[in-house]
Amino acid sequence: MKKLLKFLLSRVVIVGLLILLQAVFFVVALWMLNEKFAYLYPFMLALSIICVIWIVGKQSNPAYKIPWIIIILALPIFGGLFYVFFGNNKVPKALRGQVEVIYEKTGDFLVSNQAVTREIQAQSKHTAKQSRYISTHSYYPVYKNTQTTYLSPGEELFAALVEELKKAEHFIFMEYFIIEEGVMFDTVMDILEEKARAGVDVRMIYDDVGSLMTVPSGYYKKIRSRGIKCYVFNEFRPRLQMQLNNRDHRKITVIDGHVGFTGGINLADEYINEKERFGHWKDASIMLKGDAVWNLSVMFLQFWQYCSKQTEDFEKFRPDYYQHRDYGFDGYVQPYADSPLDAEIVGENVYLNIISNATEYVYINTPYLIVDNETLQALSLAAKSGIDVRIVTPHIPDKWYVHMVTRSYYRTLIEAGVKIYEYTPGFIHSKTFVADDAVAVVGTTNLDFRSLYLHFECGVWMYKSRAVSQLKADYLATLKKCEQMTLQKCDSEPLPKRMLTSVLKVFSPLM
Repeated sequence: MKKLLKFLLSRVVIVGLLILLQAVFFVVALWMLNEKFAYLYPFMLALSIICVIWIVGKQSNPAYKIPWIIIILALPIFGGLFYVFFGNNKVPKALRGQVEVIYEKTGDFLVSNQAVTREIQAQSKHTAKQSRYISTHSYYPVYKNTQTTYLSPGEELFAALVEELKKAEHFIFMEYFIIEEGVMFDTVMDILEEKARAGVDVRMIYDDVGSLMTVPSGYYKKIRSRGIKCYVFNEFRPRLQMQLNNRDHRKITVIDGHVGFTGGINLADEYINEKERFGHWKDASIMLKGDAVWNLSVMFLQFWQYCSKQTEDFEKFRPDYYQHRDYGFDGYVQPYADSPLDAEIVGENVYLNIISNATEYVYINTPYLIVDNETLQALSLAAKSGIDVRIVTPHIPDKWYVHMVTRSYYRTLIEAGVKIYEYTPGFIHSKTFVADDAVAVVGTTNLDFRSLYLHFECGVWMYKSRAVSQLKADYLATLKKCEQMTLQKCDSEPLPKRMLTSVLKVFSPLM
């Protein structure tokens, strides 16, 4: 009873009810206007027709168009207004304007080293093309002099993170989608508080919606009381607004400018299996040491300026500001960010580049497999061309409806020759690609519409780095704990479930 009462009085329920009331009021108001002013009917109908024509002609992903066309045709009186108010998946002007100004002012801190680019070009034109795309459209350059270490599962990341945080002497940046009190977060916070008292510049950003169920409103004040500078990104407010969709899904830690972490792991206990929610939690991160950490620092500082409304001196956070270190050659490393502020889908295009340029294999980990037609065709074509394409997804889902949609793609991919596996011990949250023993990505971007189109994300692209072979070895070891999916297993699903899955699949871009 106490748990139920706590849930009913939680911020997510209260704010959710307020938003629901606004939605109900919106519908009732429209209905009453239509009943009272019958002459509005043809105008509302005309608006819906115009919206459908606009959607069809609009340059956006067809998968996002279809559910809105269905909604408008099913509700011709109200559908058009629904789309006008809620169908625009662009970032609101207020958020877009502020962040874009910061991006423009800080772009000069990201300068490509043409000598490094030429080195990659001499070794592989196809690979150089991938790196060039990231530099041109995400604006984050590629580096040498950077060590890479692949960390999986979360327990490995936690041990390395604690070790490196204790070494901090100058500054610590942490930016996470989810934070929650427990073994992991409390351990990190104790170190951060100790470092702050010692004069280290400690800063944290967390996403409000991501942490909606895990920390109370205004939790940043508690963090500040421990001497840590803290802001919450895109605060969750009880009103209908598209800005609620644009979340900071990144996971970044930077220590003294030359040590960095990113990947799928948030600061909460299920990520290190201290708390079991969906069986064993399998996740992945990457630790960087060296010049490439600068890209992560710039990402964090850009968001810090947006949250704090203060200008920062980026130069004093460079990797060699306090001391220069030679980390030797460990391949080429390129951390990058993806933003919903533009029409460039960097996260998806990085994945598509890896798939289309593979000559032997592509191995993929993803918690969700809700892909658009471009990715579906790329995976299918690669498999049909003789590339060994394998995808690992969870066996125990965190969201039943999302898992149903994930499974709906199995048949098409399996028929094309893609091998699909489910991680039977539990939930795989890793977001990784590895191909041809040469190229790999470890990051925060899921293979779903929300992550690819609406969220702020980041990742690390690597070529000939040590972490590439580490990732492949871990992937092959993980396959031993997986169940391979077959067409027979796809057909064994009962008809009502398959029908529900088809409906969910149509509306998956709006989930």
